[in-house]
Amino acid sequence: MIQISSISATKATALGTAKLKRNAIAAVILGTLAFAPSCTSTQNQSTTSPQLQTTSGTVTGTQESNGVIVFKGIPYAAAPVGNLRWAPPQNISWDAPRAAVEFSPACQQSVNEDGSPNYGGYAGPVSEDCLYLNVWAPKNAKNAPIMVWLYGGGGVVGAGSLPSYDGTSFAENGVILVTLNYRHGALAGFAHPALTNSFGEDGPKSNFQLLDAVAALKWVHSNASTLGGDIENVTLFGESAGATMTANLVTSPLAKDLFAKAIFESTGSLAAPGTPLDKAEQMGAKIATAFGLAGDEATLKQLRQIDADELIKNRKLWFGFRTVIDGTVKRQSILDSFESGTQNDVVLMLGTNSDEGRLSGTRKIADLAESNTPVFQYFFDYVPEALREISPNGAPHAGEIPFVFNTLETYKPTLDQLTEVDRHIAEFTHSCWIAFAKAEPEAVALTCGNGTNWPARQPNNGKPTLVIKPDPEITNADNLISPPNGAEPGPTSRDGN
Repeated sequence: MIQISSISATKATALGTAKLKRNAIAAVILGTLAFAPSCTSTQNQSTTSPQLQTTSGTVTGTQESNGVIVFKGIPYAAAPVGNLRWAPPQNISWDAPRAAVEFSPACQQSVNEDGSPNYGGYAGPVSEDCLYLNVWAPKNAKNAPIMVWLYGGGGVVGAGSLPSYDGTSFAENGVILVTLNYRHGALAGFAHPALTNSFGEDGPKSNFQLLDAVAALKWVHSNASTLGGDIENVTLFGESAGATMTANLVTSPLAKDLFAKAIFESTGSLAAPGTPLDKAEQMGAKIATAFGLAGDEATLKQLRQIDADELIKNRKLWFGFRTVIDGTVKRQSILDSFESGTQNDVVLMLGTNSDEGRLSGTRKIADLAESNTPVFQYFFDYVPEALREISPNGAPHAGEIPFVFNTLETYKPTLDQLTEVDRHIAEFTHSCWIAFAKAEPEAVALTCGNGTNWPARQPNNGKPTLVIKPDPEITNADNLISPPNGAEPGPTSRDGN
């Protein structure tokens, strides 16, 4: 279990690695809105420094006066640099207690020179050495549900340390919350003949962001009992690119039995095809040529010597090669896996926001999955009162995040303008996610905080879908329209995917 010591937070900080600025301003994904640092009052400041004996070594965190235990910047794998670039995450260990009181740098990404948040909401240091996770745990947790969060940002920007992803409210409600960083862009989705040959027939050949998530999930499994968590009740959830990663892991044999439940929030790629390995290798050879190397004859050593900043900034590599069907990490696309019934056996929750235009793929997967497992579908249809002029047609992409995490106080556009209805919707939405995390695997209905009954989709029960709004209602998924007023969908629309 977590050991609580009387070491002050100041002294604990001095034990460890370099300090980072805690309150870097962040922005909502896609850069249309911004988050502000959490306005935590002095009564929630850390008072003691708990120690956690992980399988890699001891870390020292903080315990807030509200009882929540927090560990920031725990390495879950060795730095993926040098010969470990484009390699599966490797184990890491240390001897002396390590401070876990400051967030790590984010994974390599383009950041704004003026210090403002990029469109993934991140402003701060970046590095290839970035495979760290953060934990918020209830005091004296015992068999607590665990939720693992994968952030969005197109697979090229973002971090697990944004104020909007703060796990305090989850921990206060009895859930252990884990956020993590994962590799981006070409440092994640890349393929080349030299890389394929280096790992052999059965080895992974791309999709290193997915391998990062698998490594983090394995870390959770190895350390769950020490944290007071229930290894049999792990929920993997993500938004946008993070939801796509979650769906890819639901359909990856490497993630089998690593989590029992999954949540897809606002992914537009559920029906998108994967990239065949041979095509990805050809793309990689062209990139090698663009960097002055001998195309498909370039060596792995030469490729690994390319400057990380140059890889990230190269527009042809901006989004990497997306999901590569490499035969190991991914054998099928998400849709192909659900159509053939080869996905992992997990309970699903999935949905979109009302002005995203992303209903089509969500419907397809829900229709396919409901015959095998309970499927809880939602439709988030609420815009804070202060933002209705700029979002008149419904909730935009990423608009649900501060409601899911109950971090609305960090939502910069609504600071000093929050209403009681805004707060009520945040508490209600958060309670639904909590209910899903705590539910038994065979549950066919959830009860959200105000007593709302949310039935799961099952064959021939009318595709019940929870519409999240001031007066929540259950409707048939086929009746949903995005946006509800019939206007043209917002800029993130991917109808048909």
